[in-house]
Amino acid sequence: MDYFLFGVLPYLALTVLVVGSIARYERDPFTWKSSSSQLLRRKQLVWGSILFHVGVLIVFFGHLVGMLTPVEVFHALGMSYGFKQVLAIVVGGVAGAMALVGGTMLLHRRLFDERIRANSSFADTGILVLLLAQLLLGMATIYASIEHLDGSEMLKFMTWSRGIFTLQPGTWELVADVHWIYKAHILLGLIIFILFPFTRLVHMFSVPVRYVLRPGYQIVRTRKHKAALGQKP
Repeated sequence: MDYFLFGVLPYLALTVLVVGSIARYERDPFTWKSSSSQLLRRKQLVWGSILFHVGVLIVFFGHLVGMLTPVEVFHALGMSYGFKQVLAIVVGGVAGAMALVGGTMLLHRRLFDERIRANSSFADTGILVLLLAQLLLGMATIYASIEHLDGSEMLKFMTWSRGIFTLQPGTWELVADVHWIYKAHILLGLIIFILFPFTRLVHMFSVPVRYVLRPGYQIVRTRKHKAALGQKP
């Protein structure tokens, strides 16, 4: 089971993430959006969205840099594994708490506002629940990480994640004996990767380059202005 979860499933998840996202963009480009509900109800959205997105971005890029950066880079910077572990606990803990509070506000808004609930799909609500569950698991790993302030456990995950991307066989054995909370955190993360192309999360890949490079301004007129110009409203 450990071999499948940490040696095979990562490749399946990354394949579905990449191929599924490309297929959706090619087949259903008009579904490639965040499906914002701001027009339905702005209350709770601003603070909830800011806290959630800022926290998630810090956590995401923290994982990306922390897990995939070669250990030689940290050695060159004079950063010990212990310091990196404490830094991850502090920064990740604060960012995770922000995202958790913001996500809870967004979920409450989506579940208890009748109009937003009526315009939400099962995938919209479900993926938010999974993200909150992942944040809770991530926060729970802090307690296990405190027992390994020397950074030994983090080194295992760094070597494992780099081994996945560099196609190194046998790296799954590095995480076979870690605390179950870490395994649950990794497993749920891989499940979210698999579901990614089929949810609103695809908007994370959208960079408004064409919007910035547009040839001119978009002119928007009110109905009253159009009537004055003799145009149809």
